[in-house]
Amino acid sequence: MEEPRPLRLTDLDPDQRRRAIGGSGAIIVVAVALILGAFYALPFDHFSSERSVLRLSAVVALIVAVFIWQIRRISLAELPELRAVEALGIVIGVFLVGFSIVYLSMSNANAHSFSGFNRPLDHTQALYFTISVFSTVGFGDITAKTDTARLVVSAQMLLDLAIIGVVVRMILTAARSRIAPEPNGGRDSRPAPAE
Repeated sequence: MEEPRPLRLTDLDPDQRRRAIGGSGAIIVVAVALILGAFYALPFDHFSSERSVLRLSAVVALIVAVFIWQIRRISLAELPELRAVEALGIVIGVFLVGFSIVYLSMSNANAHSFSGFNRPLDHTQALYFTISVFSTVGFGDITAKTDTARLVVSAQMLLDLAIIGVVVRMILTAARSRIAPEPNGGRDSRPAPAE
């Protein structure tokens, strides 16, 4: 089976472009809704803090796996620009929910891991804290209080930079390389053999 020829959004007529962008937006909304639905529905708050490093490693491995899968999807996409936007939305969604799971379980194992409340964080508070760290806003209403929590938050901050710098660049590069024209219009650049 032959791969579809990659197209730019500008190659589409206005109706096709609107449908493609709408479909891509729907994919992002559904993916993020599923990720958030799983986060709120599954009992992540019952995890113990004893395995925080393992859980953090599992989250990072999951993010890397989703990232690799998304790069593969971009490399085969008919509209790589839109697939890159979808990939970014999905990778960031997994990243944010992954760290929210870690913070939620840490807080439930030790209510003093984070300040701002006299009880463990709930799902929404853990997600809020993760997003405020990711966006570098850091309002200060929830802060890491234990060394373990500070180390995990520091790991998230460093990975935030990697997501913003490396992951975004790699996703955009994958999309650009998919739609880049072949040199010489796809013809072989070697000289013809002499007879």
